[in-house]
Amino acid sequence: MKRMIIAVVAAAALSVAGASAQTVNQRRENQQDRIANGIQQNQLTAGETAKVERQEKAINQQVAGDRYLNGGKLTAGEKKQVNGELNKTSAEIYKDRHNAAHPVYGNNKVDQRRENQQDRIAQGVRSGSLKAGQTARLEGQEAKINKQVRTDRAANGGKLTPGEKKQVNKEQNVESRRIYNNKHK
Repeated sequence: MKRMIIAVVAAAALSVAGASAQTVNQRRENQQDRIANGIQQNQLTAGETAKVERQEKAINQQVAGDRYLNGGKLTAGEKKQVNGELNKTSAEIYKDRHNAAHPVYGNNKVDQRRENQQDRIAQGVRSGSLKAGQTARLEGQEAKINKQVRTDRAANGGKLTPGEKKQVNKEQNVESRRIYNNKHK
């Protein structure tokens, strides 16, 4: 029994050390991947996605502002604060991915585009081609599109009309160009 307790404590210490060893950018990119996977696996509704995107946007804005004020670096206190906020958002993503709410629509082009955009943003964070401020703006746009999809589906029994699909795809095209342009500045 004593060995089991020691093993559990050691495993917990290693997991905390591993989480703290990740950089803020690595954590932000990881959460983008988790959101994209939740969309792909029909575990996140458009509303849940919009909510966590708004949270991610706020964190990205905070990181951009802190780095601007500190010559491109985060202080130890700022890193601790950002990691705390990332922990809260991470828990929200987990809760939303594992709750009973699932999209009632099939996998379609609109949902595939949502996932692709998330993957592209995550890749930009991972590669360093997207800064925190750029990521915040892109996340804000994605949150608006997701909110629109959720509202349209709620008004139409869970489906999008052909006109709504066309409008959402048009907005995703604009967002896709923004992602490209921001990644290649």
